[in-house]
Amino acid sequence: MNIKWNALAQTAGFSFGITVAVVSVFALGILALSRREAALEARRSGEAGAGGGSLALAGATVCFAACASAVVYGLTLIAG
Repeated sequence: MNIKWNALAQTAGFSFGITVAVVSVFALGILALSRREAALEARRSGEAGAGGGSLALAGATVCFAACASAVVYGLTLIAG
């Protein structure tokens, strides 16, 4: 049995990089949702300059959609 160590290292490195990217994007989505909640609370309490948080919600939606697409793509690679 002959192991191609270079290919194994490349695969491991790529997998690690994608994992870090997906976790980071998911964390950004969570951060955007928390900022939206903070903006909504500030708006309810009547603070001046408090927005509705719609931009944060859009950012969170994009982040979660990117995570979901990465997961679905990975599953298609495994199943296919």
